[in-house]
Amino acid sequence: MAKYIAQIIVLGTQIVGRAFARALKQEIAASQEAAKRAGGDQQGQNRVAANLKAGMTLEEAQQILNVTKLDPQEIQKSYEHLFMVNDKAKGGSFYLQSKVFRAKERIDQEFKQNKPPEKPQDDAGPAEGHPERK
Repeated sequence: MAKYIAQIIVLGTQIVGRAFARALKQEIAASQEAAKRAGGDQQGQNRVAANLKAGMTLEEAQQILNVTKLDPQEIQKSYEHLFMVNDKAKGGSFYLQSKVFRAKERIDQEFKQNKPPEKPQDDAGPAEGHPERK
């Protein structure tokens, strides 16, 4: 009887060990894929920082707002609709409304980061209506 119990314990341990090893391999592969998508340069670091600040990835934000591409008009339209539908005064969910707001905020951060720097205005002389410029 003890022999059978020992065999069951050994088999159970082997099964759990294999499952753990498989899960670990999948997690490593997913981590490497995420690192590739984020990029290893400054852009990748900026994206990670934005993800941490907003608490969600860009992909999650797109899923919440139900948009597939980063089109400002489509995002704004979807945001306004989802924000109004989830208004607590109309029987909506404050939690969902806040998720919609955070998703829009995350996408706006992405637009801000990818926006090319503006060209400086020429300082040819004092501008009218701006007494501080000399």
